[in-house]
Amino acid sequence: MAHPYFPVLMLFVFAGVVVLSLLLIAQKVGPKRPNPAKEQPFESGNPPKGDARIRFPIKFYLVAMLFLIFDIEVVFLYPWAILFRRLGLFGLVEMGIFLLVFVIGFIYVWKKGALEWE
Repeated sequence: MAHPYFPVLMLFVFAGVVVLSLLLIAQKVGPKRPNPAKEQPFESGNPPKGDARIRFPIKFYLVAMLFLIFDIEVVFLYPWAILFRRLGLFGLVEMGIFLLVFVIGFIYVWKKGALEWE
């Protein structure tokens, strides 16, 4: 009998073969007429302006990280909503606790001023 992870291994092998095949085809069939204009970096079709190594304010990263954290937490609401009737009172209490912790975290971040954009 085959190992239980054999299908997963085959999936990875198949994905690797597809990726390598597409890269090889693109390299062999793709156009190869380089010129200085094509090798210039661009920003959405516009010529670049200024240095690419500028510093971003830490607020940008903080808001991005907070968005990811709160967004991932909200994803847990979907399975609960689907199984709401089957979970009964236990599921309601558990989700109430989860939402309470979620709201407390959100209020803490808000009071600390992490969501203020200056």
